[in-house]
Amino acid sequence: MTDARSLDRRLVLALAANVAVVVAQGIVGLVAHSLGLLADAGHNLTDVAALALALWAVRVSRREPSARQSFGWHRGGVLAAQANAAGLLVITALVSAEAVRRIGDPPPVRGGLVLGMATFAAVVNAVSAVLLARHTADLGARSAFVHLAADAGASVAVAMSGAVILFTDGNYWLDPAATLVIAALIFAAAWRLLRQSADVLLEATPAGVDPSEVATTIASVPGVESVHDLHIWSLSSAVHALSVHVVVAGHPSLEEAQRVGTAVKAAVSAPFRIAHATIELECEGCVDDGAWCAVSPAVLARVPQTGGSHSHH
Repeated sequence: MTDARSLDRRLVLALAANVAVVVAQGIVGLVAHSLGLLADAGHNLTDVAALALALWAVRVSRREPSARQSFGWHRGGVLAAQANAAGLLVITALVSAEAVRRIGDPPPVRGGLVLGMATFAAVVNAVSAVLLARHTADLGARSAFVHLAADAGASVAVAMSGAVILFTDGNYWLDPAATLVIAALIFAAAWRLLRQSADVLLEATPAGVDPSEVATTIASVPGVESVHDLHIWSLSSAVHALSVHVVVAGHPSLEEAQRVGTAVKAAVSAPFRIAHATIELECEGCVDDGAWCAVSPAVLARVPQTGGSHSHH
């Protein structure tokens, strides 16, 4: 909880700083006729949205689970990351199209204003990124960090083009050219972020977790005979969940079987960051038809039948 409150404060500080940068860059970009500055202002505007979404996600993630949201609000950060990534891709496409249009016939650019404003934006973005660097395990915070780090680099590129324009009194084509370089870098970062958030929402196996290694760890627990129907997914970037069928050796009592289940949870908890494990204990393996496990005929034959008999004609 303390870590979440620390992230909350840092997000608020970064949000306030980036709002100031967007306003300043927009005004100076119009005055200086710099597409690079206006593009950077647009990217910083997505930073504002990214930070606001990350702040919302951090706050809702602290809500208690309910009957409707039984796992809580862990995926708030994932939704924020996906929205941020999608927004970045759209903005990047629009800015790239305008840069291509301008590069053949670039308008005059006031290099001094571009250099000063872009340098200021780079410093603000870099400081904001440093504030969030220790919280990148959270996917929502990571999305905001990617925005800020990318825009810090983008501002440096714009500042460099502004310096060349200022000291050579020309080369205005560098402004849209720098914009295209920035767009390519940000597109790559946004695409990776979109894929990461999609993997969580599609319940893919978390990166860095090997299902075969998890199965081997479970099988090594005393009392476990075999493992099947193993599923591992993420509730958020930092919270993993697992469900598995475990065949226990012999025919243990309920108390003995429960001890095996507890040992299995302990074995996978820390090494694989499994926060929520659902374990089905079986004395005999069920039948796996490729879609899900069904109770084996041998087990069904031992289950007492209820209800009367019916004859069919």
